[in-house]
Amino acid sequence: MTNYIAIQIDRKGIADMSCIAGVGGNVKKLVNTAKTGREIIVIDGYPLACSKACLSHQSMEPDLHFELTGYGVKKQNHVDFDKEQADELLQMIVEKIGENNLSPLLNNAEKYETEN
Repeated sequence: MTNYIAIQIDRKGIADMSCIAGVGGNVKKLVNTAKTGREIIVIDGYPLACSKACLSHQSMEPDLHFELTGYGVKKQNHVDFDKEQADELLQMIVEKIGENNLSPLLNNAEKYETEN
């Protein structure tokens, strides 16, 4: 579900999706990109917060962090995620991005809603 949400945010031009595994794996190009001073939004699926930990390994903190189980997502193995739930979370995350002025392309959540 986290990947789906990140891809939707990227495709709408709200934020750029990047490879967090590369940051955690110390891939210099990706680490340097992450350290340019751009705002960083992290979406983790579970309390282990692997994406946030990858940033922490590079002495970085996200500007916004979402951990989906905190919003009622249950971890289920070998099944597809609930798309309706994912779309609701997507809308909430987009609203938070707008409220925090973290997207130059997103003045407020209504812009996103009208594009859907």
